[in-house]
Amino acid sequence: MTRRSGLKLAVAVSILFSIPACHETHAEHIHEAHKIHVTTAVAKDVEITQKYVCQIHSQRHINICALENGYLEAIPVKEGQYVKSGEVMFRILPAIYQAKLDAELAEAKLAELEYNNTKRLFEQNVVSQNEVALLAAKLAKAKANAELASAELNFTVVRAPFDGIVDKLEEQQGSLVKEGDVLTTLSDNQNMWVYFNVPEAQYLEYMEASGTKSDSQKIELVLANGKRFEASGRIGAIEAKFNSETGNIPFRADFPNPKGLLRHGQTGNILLHKLVKQAVVIPQRSTFEILDKKYVYIVGEDRTVHIREITIAHELDDIYVVSKGLKPNERIVLDGVQQVHNGEEVEYEMVDPISVMSNQKFAAE
Repeated sequence: MTRRSGLKLAVAVSILFSIPACHETHAEHIHEAHKIHVTTAVAKDVEITQKYVCQIHSQRHINICALENGYLEAIPVKEGQYVKSGEVMFRILPAIYQAKLDAELAEAKLAELEYNNTKRLFEQNVVSQNEVALLAAKLAKAKANAELASAELNFTVVRAPFDGIVDKLEEQQGSLVKEGDVLTTLSDNQNMWVYFNVPEAQYLEYMEASGTKSDSQKIELVLANGKRFEASGRIGAIEAKFNSETGNIPFRADFPNPKGLLRHGQTGNILLHKLVKQAVVIPQRSTFEILDKKYVYIVGEDRTVHIREITIAHELDDIYVVSKGLKPNERIVLDGVQQVHNGEEVEYEMVDPISVMSNQKFAAE
């Protein structure tokens, strides 16, 4: 054998004995690559937030109308002014109504003199009692006409029925107005009524929570600029019937408005917070979807994975609240749901569910 032939033989032997070692290392690498992460479903108290578009209304928002015909003599208030209950807002030229009142008062005085005179004659047996009764009725009628004229005169002065903010003035000084014409509107903004529509399913959840004395739901108002209103609200009313076309029922939330920030006609969003005790929660990334249904892989005691459908009750940031299909402490595949198959035995590494829930920034696969 030549020296060159011996060298080739030595190299071949070296390669032959090195193959198993390389194959074993490659297999171990594949095995490690297929190891998946597993965690467990957790039961914990969760705050659920539901968002609704809303309309903001004043607690009292009414039209201020002319009560009599005439010319507007004076307008002591300005647009946007805050007025007190009883404060004068408009005056209608009272000359005609004052003259009518004076005439009716005179008629009443004359009827009173006639009645008193006839009464003295009756006491002297000069006239009959029927004449006295007739003049008594005439006096009562005259007094009633005088009171009516006085009321009509008072109607020429339009006063604020409650504390509020004056809206746009619809008529100006000197305008000829008729009875019933709108002069302006007045808004009582001390408390605001916020209306929003709730779907039937969420209405039933709310009523169920109210029945279990958990009606401590926090209600917040988000304004058009994205900022939250400083005061919290409460549910003030629920209307009597559902809208058959939309399946919604109107709710009303009441908010105090001490600083006057809220005005009639504003829009925003209602945030309705409620606490769900011992809800079953899982990371969103542990789920996958098939034909609009949610699934997870359950890991059994024998390390075999099984697919299971679950029902999602609420969706929060990076986690799901499960209403059906999972129990607390059941093991589920956390990462790599696309790498496993139903009925497959897997190697896995357990991940503490508390650390998983505290660091969630991944969506479902």
